[in-house]
Amino acid sequence: SYHYSPVMLVALLFYGYATGILSSRKLERNTYDSVAFRYIAANSHPDHDTIAAFRRRFLPELTKIFTQILEIASQMKVLKLGTVSLDGTKIKANASKHKAFSYDHALKLEGQLKTEVAELLKQAEAADQADIPDGMSIPEEIIRREERLKAIAEAKAEIERRAALRHAAEQEAYEKKIAERSEKEQKTGKKPKGFTPKPPTPGPTGKDQVNLTDSESRIMPSGRGFEQAYNAQATVDNTSMLIVADCISQNPNDKQELKPAIDRIEALPRELGVVDALIADNGYFSETNVTSCEAKQIAPYIAPGREGHNQPLMERFAEPPPIPDDADCVARMKYRLKTAAGKAIYATSKCTVEPVFGIIKAVMGFRSFLLRGLELVTGEWKLVYIAWNLKRLHVLTR
Repeated sequence: SYHYSPVMLVALLFYGYATGILSSRKLERNTYDSVAFRYIAANSHPDHDTIAAFRRRFLPELTKIFTQILEIASQMKVLKLGTVSLDGTKIKANASKHKAFSYDHALKLEGQLKTEVAELLKQAEAADQADIPDGMSIPEEIIRREERLKAIAEAKAEIERRAALRHAAEQEAYEKKIAERSEKEQKTGKKPKGFTPKPPTPGPTGKDQVNLTDSESRIMPSGRGFEQAYNAQATVDNTSMLIVADCISQNPNDKQELKPAIDRIEALPRELGVVDALIADNGYFSETNVTSCEAKQIAPYIAPGREGHNQPLMERFAEPPPIPDDADCVARMKYRLKTAAGKAIYATSKCTVEPVFGIIKAVMGFRSFLLRGLELVTGEWKLVYIAWNLKRLHVLTR
């Protein structure tokens, strides 16, 4: 078989994703029809199976290339980390939400199939099989149902595994709340206000579900209702608009994504600079996240809530009153966001990370993953970000 240069195949993928040519079949076709693709491929024509297999096999290696591109940007004096913006967007999985399988439905279908298998076995053992319809093969029907039962058992096991993880997290949160209430009662001598938290219920609920096509994707809210998706995260340098860190999450909301983003920023080469400020919307707000930023000497600009509209003129431009010297980290951040300088810094996210997502979806045409499974989807998202950074570098160096 013909051997293709890995460098050429990587370049083909980079240019394809940068120009909105994503599928392996379209990439193959463009090695015939497009001058740019023919130039990259050195007038060779790798078939779509080769391109797809290469992409699937070597996606994990892209992390090194991603970092190398950032180092080149730093050497070209177009990247110097300082203020970054963090945000997430829902990207549709390569799976239909109608292929989601609930725990209740799994139990119901499992019982039905087991009954049918028992009836088929009885018919197979009967001496007189005159009642069997023409064209029906009992062994084949039994095998088909047993295969479905195996798939159902796997789906149930996945739902039960997720339920166990959820219960462990809920139990930890419950015990923390009980301990806090007990400590407060001991200090004040009064019973805390509000209802006593109820312990979480173990096991899956009837509505817990798993997708049979891509079991690692999740049902998530999006601008068009709910869809089977992944939560794609990006940390963007405010000056260059280059993506400096990325992540794929299975969490529908962003609250748990700030700490991993900080860890990824910390892992970047020191020659890229030091992040000293991080901007994020109210979806990331929590005391834990604010504390995580300050622990790394990063000034957080995380909106504590939605910004009010139509504020009076004088209020919009008035500076906030000073805060006490012993104010906690959340109070200090809220004060920072109320200052004119803080408002200006927070507003920059509207022209950094948000346009990046818009261009990736509307211009580069990436609205849905082609691959399935968390590991491969993470690699494909890295491929998208590399393509964006290459496009952006081209603009910055013109």
